[in-house]
Amino acid sequence: MTAYTATALKSELNERGWRLTPQRETILQIFQDLPKGNHLSAEDLHNLLQAEGHAISLSTIYRTLKLMARMGILRELELAEGHKHYEINQPSPHHHHHLICVKCNKTIEFKNDAILKTGTRTAQKEGYHLLDCQLMIHAICPACQRSLLPM
Repeated sequence: MTAYTATALKSELNERGWRLTPQRETILQIFQDLPKGNHLSAEDLHNLLQAEGHAISLSTIYRTLKLMARMGILRELELAEGHKHYEINQPSPHHHHHLICVKCNKTIEFKNDAILKTGTRTAQKEGYHLLDCQLMIHAICPACQRSLLPM
C-alpha cells in the first residue's frame, strides 16, 4: 500500500486505459485532506463537493469511489449505518481497523500490526498483491449495554 498523489493516480489510471479527470482528482484531494478518523459516504461527499462549489453528479461520485476502492486508493467500509463509507487507504504505520457499535454507530479506530502482518504474509504466500487489510468488529458499546439493562 502506497500513499497516492495525483501523479501516481494518473499513472495508474493511464496504465489501465483510463484518464485522470478533474472530478477524480478533486475527489482524491478531498480524501487526502480529510481529518484523521473521518469517513465519508457518497452522499456526504456529494454534499461537501456541492458546498465547495463543485458540480460533480452523485453517479460520478459513486463510480469514482468504487474505482478508487478497487484500485486500493480508498478503503470501503461497511459501518453500522447501513451504507458504505470511504476513507483514504493509508500505508503503515497509519493502517488501522474499526470497532463499531451496532446500536449507536459509534466507531473507534484501533491499530493492530499483527492483523496487517498476517494479511500481508497470506497475500504474498499466495502470490497476491495486498491492496488493503481491515478488521471490522461489530459490537455493542458500554453505554448501549447499560441502556439495554432492565430497570
